[in-house]
Amino acid sequence: MHVATPRLELSNKPAALVLRAARLAGPLFRDDAAERTGLSISTVNRQVSALLKAGLIRERADLAPSGAIGRPRLPFEVNLAEFLTLGIHIGYKVTSITTHDLLHRVVGAIQIPTPVADTPEQTLAAIGVSARRFAERWTGKRVLWVGVALGGRVAEGGIVDHPRLGWEGAPVGRVIAEAVGLPVSVASHVEAMAAAELVLNPDDEQSSFLYFYAREMLGIAFSVGGTVHTPTAGPPVIGHFPTGATKLLDPQHTGRLEPAVSDTGIVEAAQALGLSVTDVEGLHVLARAGDATARALLEERAEVLGRTVGLIADIFNPDHIILGGQAFTDYPASLPTVARAVRETSIVTKRDVRVSHSGATVQQQAAGAVSLDAIYSDPLQAIALTA
Repeated sequence: MHVATPRLELSNKPAALVLRAARLAGPLFRDDAAERTGLSISTVNRQVSALLKAGLIRERADLAPSGAIGRPRLPFEVNLAEFLTLGIHIGYKVTSITTHDLLHRVVGAIQIPTPVADTPEQTLAAIGVSARRFAERWTGKRVLWVGVALGGRVAEGGIVDHPRLGWEGAPVGRVIAEAVGLPVSVASHVEAMAAAELVLNPDDEQSSFLYFYAREMLGIAFSVGGTVHTPTAGPPVIGHFPTGATKLLDPQHTGRLEPAVSDTGIVEAAQALGLSVTDVEGLHVLARAGDATARALLEERAEVLGRTVGLIADIFNPDHIILGGQAFTDYPASLPTVARAVRETSIVTKRDVRVSHSGATVQQQAAGAVSLDAIYSDPLQAIALTA
């Protein structure tokens, strides 16, 4: 049983650099890989040989130039035929279970209600059984690693404190590893979402960005120099931040961010205003159909979120801001309001604000990034651990 704390960074180990070049630009030749990675051709040759032996890459003899002699003229690419990883995102209400190929693409996905049990161990064991059964569907594939992303504070060994779920010292890594029978990495989900952005867009290695997530829970992560910062004391907590004045949101007058703009909070506000909705998607349907109250409620949510993003951005002063989570992606009509609120609140009037590459699959991509972290960071050691 192996439980890891993921690095959530763009590794500079030679094997990792060559594998990343193959992932981003393959099929490619060894001299092209040397140019992309900055490694010497002899180092690239050694890493290619080791990665071929591990099965993580494969050669494409069919793409060799006519008349080419010798293996250096055989292009190589990531081997997608043999391996998968397993991602688990444990949400407050819904848990997503996904399989990913070595390009970080989602191969398959299911959702289950997050089990309600007497202890965290029972909840995690039930999730682990579902994950193992899902992984067993992929006959002919070797599942290498499991990545678990969830809210709360994650300590060494995959021990998690999750106040929203009522967990303290929950042995997430151990229970999932025992249930699935594979090495496991466990990470805070917002930090994992930021790591997924690095996987999808490694050019961010040269810049810094603030990742702001909003759905049922809210959170932030900060990345600089190709590494997602993971504070020892746990991820920053922003759910208690003051909202400022609101008109339609927060019918209980808490004045706090998460109760006001979370999915649960906005549905409660809609119901207090007399709208017949039971979930946030029902509110979106009403707004798209032209309901003025639904639209006003979603616009105020966007305004409050934008003000908060602007204030936090002034603290970190990142090169750009990435907005993630269904609070932003499921109702894109409100994004101009978010951008305007950021602009009017921040001292920097021209903040670069982007929507996450992951879109509505952000939870899946986060779990996938955690499941692939060990392989992307040190592929040869990861393969050795799974032997």
